[in-house]
Amino acid sequence: MNPFTFHQAAQPDEAINSVAGDPHAKFLAGGTTLVDLLRLNVETPDALVDINALPLAKIESLPGGGVRIGALVRNSDLASDKTIRRQYPVLSEALLSGASPQLRNMATVGGNLMQRTRCYYFRDAISPCNKRQPGSGCAALEGYNRIHAVLGTSDKCIATFPGDMPVAMAALDAVVRTRRRNGAERTIPLADFHISYGDDPARESVLEHGELITAVDLPAMPWLARSTYLKVRDRASYEFALASAAVALDLEGGRGGHIRAARVALGGVATKPWRSREAEQALTGAKADEAAFRAAADAALRGARAQKHNGFKIELAKRTLVRALANATEMKG
Repeated sequence: MNPFTFHQAAQPDEAINSVAGDPHAKFLAGGTTLVDLLRLNVETPDALVDINALPLAKIESLPGGGVRIGALVRNSDLASDKTIRRQYPVLSEALLSGASPQLRNMATVGGNLMQRTRCYYFRDAISPCNKRQPGSGCAALEGYNRIHAVLGTSDKCIATFPGDMPVAMAALDAVVRTRRRNGAERTIPLADFHISYGDDPARESVLEHGELITAVDLPAMPWLARSTYLKVRDRASYEFALASAAVALDLEGGRGGHIRAARVALGGVATKPWRSREAEQALTGAKADEAAFRAAADAALRGARAQKHNGFKIELAKRTLVRALANATEMKG
């Protein structure tokens, strides 16, 4: 493991200044991803700034409705929160489908947004990987790529975004709040927060170095209570998605009625949490039936590009989305 210094910050600006002033420094929260990558010599920071003491661990109601979730709220606490379970069930379901109870007790909301890929070639610290060493190549393109992405890929990288929680948040129109070194704050729609891989796969989000996630806001839309998350994986627990779907439906007249509005996001198949506005457009105004759901699934995967070993993901993602939409129609809205 690469030697590093360790500093515990007491206030957000202290943490931000410590990281922003050192190009090789990293924030440390739950550590469920970063510590793994330190052990593998994939991440080699010179300094770690512990942010666990910062006052960012509250779940609060916003004036006029909506919820603000502090960046240091633990996944287990967020999943069990009564307001989240009632108003945004897709988020609770996504959180409970990820990792293990022990990891959910440590993992944080901000850290989950910054989770890095599970690509074998990225994590072995040996193979060519443009994400780890820009310009070195992508071993996954010609290698075993069963778990890799079919949406948002490029000729530089096909690594899949591994998270569940951010997929649900993408479907909820979540907004990420951040703070920078000069005290400036930003609000970033979650759909714009992560970057698809183009010429620079090493850049995964729009954050600047040293910019700190402080909270995530969820909107006040009552119909988001009719939302659900479906995850398909190789085993029933402690496994990453081969395909997942987070959906929310605003139904006119309830089950079997017409769809006034829809939210659709996919996981396990893309380079970032994949908000499908094409699927949403196909659903809006349609009757909530299997034909509409299949049309939406076709629209969501229309731009998919299969590799040698992962072509099955395209049909799997379509079926996952159709099932998730059918499940949402059965919910009380």
